[in-house]
This record gives sequence, C-alpha cells and structure tokens, in this order.
Amino acid sequence: MYEISEAFVSIRDFMEQGGDVLWGIAILVLFMWTMIFERIFYYAQGYDEYISGLVQKWESREDKTSWYALQIREKYMSQAKVEINRNLSLIQCCVAVAPLFGLLGTVTGMIEVFQVMAFNGGGDARSMAGGVSKATLPTMAGMVVALSGVFATIYLTSASVKREQMLNDVIKRY
Repeated sequence: MYEISEAFVSIRDFMEQGGDVLWGIAILVLFMWTMIFERIFYYAQGYDEYISGLVQKWESREDKTSWYALQIREKYMSQAKVEINRNLSLIQCCVAVAPLFGLLGTVTGMIEVFQVMAFNGGGDARSMAGGVSKATLPTMAGMVVALSGVFATIYLTSASVKREQMLNDVIKRY
C-alpha cells in the first residue's frame, strides 16, 4: 500500500512541476490509449464476429454473379473496411496533437521564466528553475506520447491492412 501512495505522490509532484499543460497532455494520452486499446480488442475479438456475420449474409445469397450481387458485395466490403479502420484517424490526430501540446508547455514555461527575469533581473537561476521545468517537462511528455502513439499507429495500420486483405479472401467474388 505504501508503494502505491508513494507512486501517486511522485506523479502529483511531476504534474505540479510541469504546469497546467501537462494535465492536458495526460488527458490526451488517456484518450489516445483508450482508443488504441479499443482497436486492439476489436481486432482480437469483435472483428471475427463481424466478419462471420458478413460472410454468412453473403453466403446465404443465391445470386452471386449478377451486377446487383456484385454491388451488394462491394457494399459489404466497404462497410467492413469502415469498421476495420474506425478511430484510426482519431488516433493519428492525437499523435499529431501531442507534440503541439508539448510546444504549448514550452511557450508557457518560457513566459514564466521571462516574467521572473523581469521582476528579479536575470541573475537569479533558482527563481527561474520553476519556469524552466514547466518548459521542459511538457515538451518531453508530448514527445513521449507522440512516439508511443506512432508505434501503436504503425501496428494498428498494418493490422487493419492485413484484415482488409483477409476480408477480400473471405468474401470471394464468384
């Protein structure tokens, strides 16, 4: 129990040193990884159920060769591709926004440093340390969030392409 409370104290101290922008980055990372885990879970569980239902609909059709049947097949394929790629663009947007939040933290931290310099003069390094940490910690956090999101996005994109190819193999064109 002591280790858990110590971890929360460390996180709280880190967030206080990084400033308000760090809370925005924390919310962004929670949202982004929620979407990433949703896609991973969907690819592991929900995809098979969805595709089996789609294949069952296609296989239950008597006509599979007419123009109308091929248009229905294309509709099924298009709906499945939308389902496979759901939230991927939202995850990529979060990855792109994370460094911008870090840059915002840099700017706000440097503004604080300049305010301290204006009040105290330029010689007191100790009074400027708070602003410097508020400038560097959000930058670092934004980059870490973006890098982790990039790796997850690469994995999810390759998984979606693989599932789209599997879909083409499962719903055969007669």
